[in-house]
Amino acid sequence: MDSDDNILCDSDSKDEFGDDDDCFCFEAESDKLEYYEDFHYDILSTEDIVDEMLKLIKEVNTIVEIPPTITRIFLNHFNWDREKLYECYYGGDPESLFKEAHVVNPRSNVAKIEIKSFQKIELCEVCLRKLSCKMMTSLACGHRYCNECWKTYLSTKIMDEGEVQSISCFTLGCDILVDDQTIMELVDPTVKSKYQYLITNSFILCNRLMKHCPKPGCSRVIKVRHVAPRNITCSCGHTFCFQCSENGHEPISCQLLQKWNKKCKDDSASLNWIATNTKDCPKCSVRIEKNGGCNHMTCKNLNCKYEFCWLCSRSWTSHNFNWEKCNRYNEETIKSKELSQSDLQKYDFYYSCYMNHALYSTVEIKIAEMQQNNMTWNEAQFLKKAVDVLCECRQTLMYTYVFAYFLAKSNESAIFEGNQSDLQSAVEGLSEFLERELLMENITKIKQIIQDKSRYCDKRRRVLLNHVHEGYENDTWKDVDL
Repeated sequence: MDSDDNILCDSDSKDEFGDDDDCFCFEAESDKLEYYEDFHYDILSTEDIVDEMLKLIKEVNTIVEIPPTITRIFLNHFNWDREKLYECYYGGDPESLFKEAHVVNPRSNVAKIEIKSFQKIELCEVCLRKLSCKMMTSLACGHRYCNECWKTYLSTKIMDEGEVQSISCFTLGCDILVDDQTIMELVDPTVKSKYQYLITNSFILCNRLMKHCPKPGCSRVIKVRHVAPRNITCSCGHTFCFQCSENGHEPISCQLLQKWNKKCKDDSASLNWIATNTKDCPKCSVRIEKNGGCNHMTCKNLNCKYEFCWLCSRSWTSHNFNWEKCNRYNEETIKSKELSQSDLQKYDFYYSCYMNHALYSTVEIKIAEMQQNNMTWNEAQFLKKAVDVLCECRQTLMYTYVFAYFLAKSNESAIFEGNQSDLQSAVEGLSEFLERELLMENITKIKQIIQDKSRYCDKRRRVLLNHVHEGYENDTWKDVDL
């Protein structure tokens, strides 16, 4: 390949997203928001990633002085670690490197052999058609076939097999790789885009500072300055944790999120089992396990020995073999399934708070839609932005309950609970105001109030997050041994 300007550049793809709307920015009203503010990242398109690749290839080329396609193949061979490439290229046996990477050394005698003059009409040994020499293409190895056969072969490799890094020559037994320029000149635009994506994907996977946006259909890539479990919001609107790629979960760590998810899964099964297989004695409230098929239960408490029906919890003596009532929905029966263990009650409280805020995150969008029915699009934008802030705050609140569930009591935990309470009060205040009927004649005043409340909510969220992150840095937080 003669120039690095056409490596992966012949793409018809465009950015899927336009410029962002004017951001809803707030002035920092706290002197201690450094940690929250210092996490910077860039949102890159496929074209931006190609530029990053070309920049690296150019830098390496100034040292090794080989064709760009071979440089890219070498870099990929070493997982895009230029130092390893330099070490092997200059400190080892270069010829062995070319053989391992399945490329022809451009400085070798083989590469300098002149290919004989081609006749005007040639025979393609794959499709057996006689075609003009202009419709034939050869690689550095000298093997030559028609463009249509190359196109079919390359398209199958890329589209069906997902192969891009080691597409070798058509000829059986020849492992020389097809260069980028040949591929980009022969395949259709759709195949070019797929090839470009797969090549850049390899580059991204080898770069710990880059990560694909996990939202299905989004082709954007996030580039950070250092890896941390911090929330990233892509241009597509999806918020996720850069470290684990799960939905944004600040202020809890990725490890704590995994622990919580496992507990939710395990306890869900445990709670269901307990609710299904145990009940409180209707008389003394001692927990009883049903370990047989009979519905005639006798409390094992020696001071009770109450006999009752498992299905309806009524006294067995007054049951009178009337099974009909046992099959009916009984509110008292449902209440009897409530758990009494203190640890499960604690779990249930925090789990309920978590789920409550998860539901609210979706409800707030509907509030904005309802309010917008009586306003123009421009007038309603401050409402949408306020709801965006509200949802972000509720997302944070949702995970503070997980954090609180595992958090051991201390002076710092008391400060955290105070910040949590302040944020919740601010959120409820803004939410309550947004739920009111907004009178158009007071729109200017209402807009100011909502924006002020939004600013305050965002401030309290940042204060809380900053305090939690400082605690992580100072190893302040201690988990309860659950």
